Order: sequence, then C-alpha cells, then structure tokens
Amino acid sequence: MSERGELATAAHEWIAQDPDEETRAELTALVAGAEGGDERAVTELADRFSTRLTFGTAGLRGAIAAGPNRMNRVLVAQAARGLADFLLERAAPGEVPSVVIGYDGRKNSEIFARDSAELIAGAGLRAVLLPRLLPTPVLAFAVRHLDVSAGVMVTASHNPPNDNGYKVYLGGADQGSQIISPVDEQIEAHIVRVASAGPITDLPRSSGYETAPESVFEAYVHETAAVSWLPAAEIGAQPRVVYTAMHGVGWETFSRVLGAAGFIEPDVVEAQIRPDARFPTVAFPNPEEPGALDLSYAAARSGGAQLIIANDPDADRLAIAVPDATSESGFRRLSGNEVGALLGWRAAEAHAASMRAGAAAGAGSATPRPMLACSVVSSPALAAVAASYGLGFQETLTGFKWVSRVPGLLFGYEEALGYLVNPQTLRDKDGISAAVTLLALASELAVDGFTLDDQLDRFSEKFGHFGSAQISVRVTDLSLIESAMKRLRAQPPTRIGGVSVASIDDLALGSADLPPSDILRIRLADGSRIMVRPSGTEPKLKVYIDVSSTTGKLEKRKKFVAQRLAELETGMRELVS
Repeated sequence: MSERGELATAAHEWIAQDPDEETRAELTALVAGAEGGDERAVTELADRFSTRLTFGTAGLRGAIAAGPNRMNRVLVAQAARGLADFLLERAAPGEVPSVVIGYDGRKNSEIFARDSAELIAGAGLRAVLLPRLLPTPVLAFAVRHLDVSAGVMVTASHNPPNDNGYKVYLGGADQGSQIISPVDEQIEAHIVRVASAGPITDLPRSSGYETAPESVFEAYVHETAAVSWLPAAEIGAQPRVVYTAMHGVGWETFSRVLGAAGFIEPDVVEAQIRPDARFPTVAFPNPEEPGALDLSYAAARSGGAQLIIANDPDADRLAIAVPDATSESGFRRLSGNEVGALLGWRAAEAHAASMRAGAAAGAGSATPRPMLACSVVSSPALAAVAASYGLGFQETLTGFKWVSRVPGLLFGYEEALGYLVNPQTLRDKDGISAAVTLLALASELAVDGFTLDDQLDRFSEKFGHFGSAQISVRVTDLSLIESAMKRLRAQPPTRIGGVSVASIDDLALGSADLPPSDILRIRLADGSRIMVRPSGTEPKLKVYIDVSSTTGKLEKRKKFVAQRLAELETGMRELVS
C-alpha cells in the first residue's frame, strides 16, 4: 500500500472510533481533500498520523484536532487507560489505585476530564472528579488532601487558545509532585500498548466515578489563606489592587482566599475575569507576552491602583505589575526573578523568625536542612539570600516537577512566573498562594509608607543588584532550534558582548549537580552567566542572561548591570539569530 493509502486507512480507522463530532468532521474533510489530490491536505495528514504526541514529564500538550499527533478524545482515552494500567501494575497486592481529576475552562477540558474519569473507573480504579472547573493548584492540593495514587489536570496552562493538555501528578512517596523520568516513559509505554490493541470503543467505561465533595475546595481555601501573616491593622493598609484571571479559572478561588484571609476584594478586569476558552482579548493568554496585561494597565490607571495581580488561565502562575512613571502604560511588570527574589527573601525572614521563636521555646533544629531552590535558568539572586541566612540552596532542571521535589524546601520558584510558597500544602507552583503572600508583603510595606519597588532596592543594597534579560526566538520549524544548539556546541563563542567566555558547561552531558538536559551554561569572565535551551512547552529557543554587582552604591550597581545586560543581549542575538 502506498504512503497515501496508509494515511487514508489510518484516518478512516480514527474516524470510526472518534466520539467527537467536530474532530470527526474536520478529519473527514481533510481525508476527502487528500484523496482529491490536495497536497496541503496530504501534508497535514502526514503530520497528524506519521507520529503521535509523546507522553513526557509535562504530560501531553498540543492543538485540539483529530489524529494521534493532536489533542482529542481518542488520544485522551488512550492516555487515561494507559495511566490506569500503569497504576495497576505498580499497585501492591489487593490495593485499588485512586486518581483525582481536575479541569480548567479551556475548550474540551471538561469533556476530557469526564472521559478520563469514566475510563479510569472502567479499568477498576477509584476515580474522583473535582466538582467543577478549578485552578491547577486545587488539583495539586487534592492529590495530597485525598491521599490518592495520582492526579490528572486537564489544562494547557498559558498555551494558545486551541491547545489543551494532560498533566499527571503522583501521590504517596512523590507527595503530589508532577511525574519525572522514568515514570513518563513507563506511562507512555502503556499508552502505546492501549493504542495498538484496538479502538477506544473497546475500552470499558463506567459512570461509577465519584465527584469530590466541596470540602476539598474549602480545605484549599483555608490552607492557602493561612499563608498571610498580617494582623487586621496591616491588612487595612492594603494597596489598591487590580486583578485579572486572563480568561481563566482563577477568580472564584482567589476571591474566596482573599476573603478568608481578610483582604479587601480587588478591582477586576471585567473583560477577562470569567473563563472563556476563546481568550478573545489576548493573542496569547500568557502574562509574559507583550500586550497581555494592557487591559489591566488601563483598569489600574482609571482606578488609581498601586498593584496589578494577574494569574494565567489555570492560575498556577503569577504576574505582578507596579506603577512606573517612565513607562508608556504607567506600569511595569516585575520579572519572575524579581518576584522570586522578594518571595524568597520573605521566606528566609519568616524561617529565621520561627527559628528564633523555636530557640526561645527550646525547640530542636529542623531536619532535613531548610532549602531555597530555583530552576537553573532562574536568577542567582536566590542563592545570595540562602547564603546570607545560612539556608541550603539548590538549582534544579527547568520545570516545577524538579523544584517541588527538593528535600526540606522552604520556597522554590522558576523565572517563568512560577512560585511555591507553601510546600507543606502542595507540591507544584501556585499562583494563588503566591499572590496572597505578595499582597501581604505589599500591605506590610505600605504600613510604613514603602512599596515593592522600595523593597527591591533594599534587596539590591543587602544582597547585590541582580538583573536578568531573556531572548525568545519563536520558530515554525523545530529543526531550526536543534540547528542553533548544534552550532553553539560545534563553534563555542570565546567572547560575548565584548566579555571573555570563562567556561561553557554542556548540561546534555550531565554535571555533578544536575541530570543531563539540553542546556548550555556559559560563564563569563566578569561573573555574568548565560543559559541557552529549547523551550519545553513552546516552539522557542530561549536565552537567559544574568548579571549582578555588589560594587558601589545602589545607582552604580544598577547602571553597571543595565549596561552589561544590554551588551550581552546584543551579543547573544547575533549568535542565535
């Protein structure tokens, strides 16, 4: 049979098992076009059927469409049964594995979640579906709160509107963290076996799954509100806030947590406050993307707000913006590294205070050693905080599945707006608990007439001024990213932006402190650092530049860092463009 014939056969077999009328219809039309000689349709079919979305440590993520290389009900059914088989295989004799399933407001999220619940229950496991669309942190919390074997969150986080995804968490010894290797490969092997065994119509389903009680949500609200340490008098100094949910599911949960903690409800960006799978007001529903916060800036200007809080659509990330008279919008979004530095400093201070109180009461020392942690591409600023407070510090590979697993973790973050301020409650980034902690800090500062910008200056005076820049090269052809990484390895630079290269670590070969990963770490003679890696979730090559200074007064430190960042950014753009 010809390649076109094989593609057509595979497509017809897919159509026969697909329960989704929309994806069935669009694939039928695509097959008709290919059979009629439309070369673009043939190319599209080949892209969809010559491979499949691989279940990795980030689970599954892709555009919603028919075919094994897209997100759809067939693929989700195979994934759900594959996960069930994996859990049954590793279960102790007589144990019935259990899975809690959550979903956000994206297209097909609830459908994918209910399919998963029916198929997991049909495989003989206990399946528990969260009562409605809720943020990812609630699902991550529920894995530990319900003491289940695993959790599934149906979300594509901040990806483009037509994407969806499937994230898996493990309970037990994994404490509700996202999966890591080799678990992803083991689950993938089961998924492939399910896909090879026959159509999903042969898989048993059951409506005997449970719906989680509202008490799970209430417990998350209670535990998250507890991260605020402020008395009522200081909460009364709360700056005026504008909040946006970015068309996602964060608002209901965030507002409940604020109320439980005693904070004043913020102004909201009405056009973005309710879940809307179309994401009509943003090109990308990601607070990091240009233009994503424009409506928040407008609302803050008109309402006289001093602080903007933004969650991404599944509310596991947090963006913060503060007034800036030099900006055209009147506001400046703090970088993930700036927010991470503020929250990390606050965590270190809180731990030091608790140790002093414990020493006064005669309490013993904590074990394991209390740690601050961040991803390897995040700012070295957190290491300076840890050193100053006598805490441990650990860099991890990118991805919160690594940060959350650090033993003795007090606080962890990654520069892509992910923060974990309460690891005793859940083991994933949480944009809601981080927002409450940041708001408490801003309110505490306001009592004495200070702002978050003032606190950043204090940080720079105490620990040194740290500055970061990032370059993202978006591509349509993923081979261009591979080519760029090969070129840098084959022809390593000796100078960047006029500064000599001191060393280059190829982390693909592994290192003493990190497992192998496709990352280049470039250290410069002046102490600056550059990291280069492919994005794990988007078609981008990413470059991270970090510069610091402890020389002179604050303004001198800032001037040096800004100038050196500009020079290194120019140099790296020449290398990767």
